[in-house]
Amino acid sequence: MGAHQGAGVFQRVVVEPAYKAVSSAIARAIVDGALPPGTALPTEQALSERFGVHRSTVREAIRQVEQEGLLQRREGRRLFVCLPGVHDLAPRTARMLLLQQTTFQALWEVAMVVEPLTARLAAERADAADLALIEDNLARAQRSTDDPTQVLLDVEFHALLGRATHNHALMLAREPVGLLYNPTLGQIFERLPQARERNLVAHRRMADALAARDAATAADW
Repeated sequence: MGAHQGAGVFQRVVVEPAYKAVSSAIARAIVDGALPPGTALPTEQALSERFGVHRSTVREAIRQVEQEGLLQRREGRRLFVCLPGVHDLAPRTARMLLLQQTTFQALWEVAMVVEPLTARLAAERADAADLALIEDNLARAQRSTDDPTQVLLDVEFHALLGRATHNHALMLAREPVGLLYNPTLGQIFERLPQARERNLVAHRRMADALAARDAATAADW
């Protein structure tokens, strides 16, 4: 085999950009707990020296980690480690679902599994503060007279149910689906005037079930 033929065995080496390697290292330190929430991130100069790269590379890496919700600026320009909340992650996941051309049928199938589970766990675990927030939501929904507000309050109601489960994994699972699925409620309200009242009745029934610790009734939504 000639030298030219032997060269075909090898493939082009793909070298990861330096800023991506740095951002991955910072994110890994946060996820692994080496940099716990509330910790101040070392300065650009310190990180530049530690990684052996230019400050501009560190700056780009930090920007990427910040966009992932793992860093936040406070006390001026200083960066601190934080954990992304549901409201940080859900919109990104929802965008991914849209890009994957997720159908309404697919969202409905997921909702039929996740929402009853959410209601059941909420009935078992909701505390006084959770119930108070849900009651406040219902009171505002009863006073509301326009469909757009009703839709927003419906989204909030189900988010409060998720919060009442005290299960962060479930909250992360249901929120992106809710962001895509719940807005269709506005179209339903427009076409079926009685749907809004039925929705309020269903929410009232669910809230009463939570207060009574009746998981079976809460899940039967």
